[in-house]
Amino acid sequence: MLSCATFGVGNPIVSLSPTPLATLTLTKFSNRANFLKRSSISSANYQSHKISQAHYDSLRVLEWDKLCDSVASFARTSLGREATKAQLWYLNQTYEESLRLLDETNAAVEMRKHGACSLDFSGLNVVLVQSAIQHARRSSPLDGNEALAVAALLQCAEVLQSNLKVAIKEDADWYTRFMPLSPVIMGFVINRSLVKQIQQVIDEDGSVKDSASPTLKRLRNQVRTLEGKINQLMNSLIRDDSETPSLEVSTVDGRWCIKSSASELTSFKGLLLPSSSGIGSIVEPLSAIPLNDELQRTRALVSEAEAEVLLMLTEKMQMDLDKIEQLSNSIIQLDVVNARATYGLAFGGTCPNLFLPGGLGSFTSDTYLSGNRHPQQSDPSKNEWVLYMPKAYHPLLLHQHRQNLQTARKDLKIATMEIKRKLQGEYVTQKAGKNIDISSLELKAMELERVKPIPVDFFIAQKTRVLVITGPNTGGKTICLKTVGLAAMMAKSGLHVLCSESVQIPWFDSVFADIGDEQSLTQSLSTFSGHLKHISDIQSQSTSHSLVLLDEVGAGTNPHEGAALGMSLLESFAETGALLTIATTHHGELKTLKYSNNAFENACMEFDDVKLKPTYRILWGVPGRSNAINIAERLGLPGKVVDNARELYGAASAGIDEVIIDMERLKQGFQKLLYEGQHHLMLSRESYEKLLVAKRKTMEHSDDQRLRKMREISEAAAMARSILHKKVRQHRASLVQPLQPTLTHKSQHKLETNSQRTTDDKHQMERSASFLSSSEKFELPKVGNVVFVSSLGKKATVLKVEPSKEEIVVQAGNMKLKLKLDDIKT
Repeated sequence: MLSCATFGVGNPIVSLSPTPLATLTLTKFSNRANFLKRSSISSANYQSHKISQAHYDSLRVLEWDKLCDSVASFARTSLGREATKAQLWYLNQTYEESLRLLDETNAAVEMRKHGACSLDFSGLNVVLVQSAIQHARRSSPLDGNEALAVAALLQCAEVLQSNLKVAIKEDADWYTRFMPLSPVIMGFVINRSLVKQIQQVIDEDGSVKDSASPTLKRLRNQVRTLEGKINQLMNSLIRDDSETPSLEVSTVDGRWCIKSSASELTSFKGLLLPSSSGIGSIVEPLSAIPLNDELQRTRALVSEAEAEVLLMLTEKMQMDLDKIEQLSNSIIQLDVVNARATYGLAFGGTCPNLFLPGGLGSFTSDTYLSGNRHPQQSDPSKNEWVLYMPKAYHPLLLHQHRQNLQTARKDLKIATMEIKRKLQGEYVTQKAGKNIDISSLELKAMELERVKPIPVDFFIAQKTRVLVITGPNTGGKTICLKTVGLAAMMAKSGLHVLCSESVQIPWFDSVFADIGDEQSLTQSLSTFSGHLKHISDIQSQSTSHSLVLLDEVGAGTNPHEGAALGMSLLESFAETGALLTIATTHHGELKTLKYSNNAFENACMEFDDVKLKPTYRILWGVPGRSNAINIAERLGLPGKVVDNARELYGAASAGIDEVIIDMERLKQGFQKLLYEGQHHLMLSRESYEKLLVAKRKTMEHSDDQRLRKMREISEAAAMARSILHKKVRQHRASLVQPLQPTLTHKSQHKLETNSQRTTDDKHQMERSASFLSSSEKFELPKVGNVVFVSSLGKKATVLKVEPSKEEIVVQAGNMKLKLKLDDIKT
């Protein structure tokens, strides 16, 4: 638990007395930020991170550097951006470290959703803070701006810590939901006295205040007095020298002089100083030399007094220098975490279910929210998949589309404003002065809003070791490879994967890719040789936990030899190679591997035969077919040429294509039915949930009505009982006569009374007889029995029975009621 210390004048350090675990977490967090600052990576120093050439070339063709730049742009500080790139380029994470990175990202997402605890450090200048720390290490005076940067850092940390305390006070669950960032923030140590001291002596512009010390205030007053005297002297000399035109007061190296635009000599004596422009002359009057000398000496004393104030701040900062440096490093690392979280939120990413191949554990967002730091079992519905990525987007395409859309909207806004100005008769720029076609800009923006990047689905079964994707050129095969490769790297690096649904993806120790033209002029290698060398390096360096992506395997040479070589390579990867290999190809022979080896699976890029365009969607379990001859026929190639091509292609191959066409149609129909089934299932679940809500509301309404009726009956019974008691009292009072009756009246009254008693006794006997006769038919309930109350429509427990009054006391729920025997049933 974290305890709060009592703060006062004698205790200037704001501390939360963190537990040893919180202190250890904060130290590790700060050290990691310090490590990332020292280990920024680029294309020039990848070897220092023990990245092989093959691994680095793979990341280059996947454009990992561009993705790192995109994520780093969401950091709020300059050092945070550098540290973000360094963290993403550090590729030696273990499985546990990847889980911890995802923990941090999810915590930052929760903090952004909370609002008050957002990790926004845009107002901090951590570069100046680091410079201040270095000056303090060397015991040299701080700069005023550096001191302000340190104060801003401490204030920002205090505000973040205070907001987190308020959130936890409102709901203690926030501490768990913000793990593992909660102990880091709660472990901040803020020196309030240093902040107060800086604010007292440093002005907003970074200069030392006059009130910083009495000596400084006195010296600055002297400087102002001397400057006033010199200014008066200079103006007097200029007024007296009426013969020399264009004289003005100027300063050279802090000394007051008189500048003349002409080359004529002045009437007063002085020292001629060189002019930087070479035009005119600059003269320091002899009468001003003593004042200038005194002014220079006083300014030097001012500088010394300012240095003393800044040195005092340095000594004050040295008392907590390690804690300030630790805080600075933690803020940088929090900025890195916030950049990852903001990137995922900006592009609609989801937390991946990261699992270790060969193990049982997986990480999910529910794992995080439940506070369980240990791996959990994977979703049983996804256990059949080694890679489950529905509706996955290529992050760079999504980023490019967003930039294009923002540019189009900006151009439209600027053009609209320029036209309004033009109509109002205002000045417009030359570019806007030309004819602006607003409609075309609107259409462009609307088209970009309508046509978004197309997501792809990846469902690769556990038994699959090699996936072969076929399809036409520009059909999206290479984009699919890059999408999978970047998603794997993002999940490993603690980033959310850009998918519209939850993702299950294995943890890969490395991602290798052979994509594009690998021709090497320096090594005298052709394109084919470059590919082979790269694939050879990949095969030697990949492990059973690696992902291998091969684009156009076996291309660049004789088709038959290339196909044979491609088949052999893929079979080698399937037997002893990587955990998962995905290859694209045009060789039809590679499609047949699935039917002889269960480790293979086929997929193809869908092609629209009507529009003659690829749809950029993947058809799973279906080998691709050739579309070249059909496309040529639709594009108007002479029929004789097309027929001859079909004859040369062979009837058998054409028959295979027809089978593939049927398979594609069946697959498309199956997919359509599957989507419809999923849609109806979703609607059924929604309807079921609505029915449950309606049932709950109906039961709640029924209970409310029953309680209301019982309350009304109880109130009515109490009111009736009160009225009866009142009537009885009134009747008894009316029987008491204020006057004494006569004896005759007494006798007569006595006779009447006796007669009345006789009559009453008779009636009482009749009632008793009637009650006894009815009691023979109706058995009186006993105390503790359960009876049914007709007026309430429910059962009640008997508390008391009064046979003489034919009444019974029962308890129904929280109510006690006195009822007639006729109102109950046994």
